[in-house]
Amino acid sequence: MFKTVLFAIDQSREAREAAERVINIVQTYQSNLYLLAVVEPKEPDGEPPHSEPMTSPDTVSQLLQEAHGIFSELGIDAKLIEREGKPAFTICDVADEIDADLIVMGSRGTGLTEEGVADSITNRVINLSPCPVLVVP
Repeated sequence: MFKTVLFAIDQSREAREAAERVINIVQTYQSNLYLLAVVEPKEPDGEPPHSEPMTSPDTVSQLLQEAHGIFSELGIDAKLIEREGKPAFTICDVADEIDADLIVMGSRGTGLTEEGVADSITNRVINLSPCPVLVVP
């Protein structure tokens, strides 16, 4: 059912909680797992992106390596992907490239206002995704 799973990670608590769901899915369906972390470019107007720590390539690389280690300890071979760009578009582009059957991501609850809902990364991924999206609150 889920042959290829894309897990979009960041440094949020919700992403760590989503890892438990990913482990269950990958072990249940013997899925291929891809871990994706997106380096967000700094905004030209000086406004910080959605996740300030995700602007550092070194931080993102370290995050991917730590996540890979966690999955490796459980016998799950995960492929690592690091990209730069706008998170929602990048997540959907990678899902399309790898022919993902499922995207898993944590929801950081950044869309609590009417404006924020339309602007949230999670909402954009849901609307643009080429496959089903599992959002872990």
